Amino acid sequence: MFDTMTLTKTVGALCGALLVFLLGNWAAETLYHVGGAHGEEVAVYVIDTGEGEEEVAEEEGAADFETLFAAADASKGEKVFGKCRACHKLEAGANAAGPYLYGVVGRPVDTAEGFNYSGALEEVVDVWTPEHLYGFLEDPRGYAPGTSMGFAGLNKSEDRVNLIAYLATFAD
Repeated sequence: MFDTMTLTKTVGALCGALLVFLLGNWAAETLYHVGGAHGEEVAVYVIDTGEGEEEVAEEEGAADFETLFAAADASKGEKVFGKCRACHKLEAGANAAGPYLYGVVGRPVDTAEGFNYSGALEEVVDVWTPEHLYGFLEDPRGYAPGTSMGFAGLNKSEDRVNLIAYLATFAD
């Protein structure tokens, strides 16, 4: 039932299928890539995913903080504050895992009564201006190395300025 002729046909079919796949791969590479100098390959057809545009938009947004802050929406910042609510409160003197944020915009750093600060913030900034808050909220540990704040940060510029505008509504 299983003789050498059947075995030969099976091996030949597998080798033939492999050859077809290898030739297909070679044909596809030839269509979509052109060999550059010294064996470098250059893509002939590039699919734009828009990833580079976001980085450019972030750089442009960072350069023009005043424009972003002027267009900030405090009601949207209230929604963003939901991420902060686990550790911070907006009532004056009501500390939680983090210090209270009532009047934080324009307040000197490390001055929330009754909260034990790590001291890392005083080395970086004196007063919580909107610009300083903007940088800190992007990457707290990168902005103030050694801070005890474990939050990863807010990636979107709009979220940061909206949150700052919301926090600015709570002032003395």
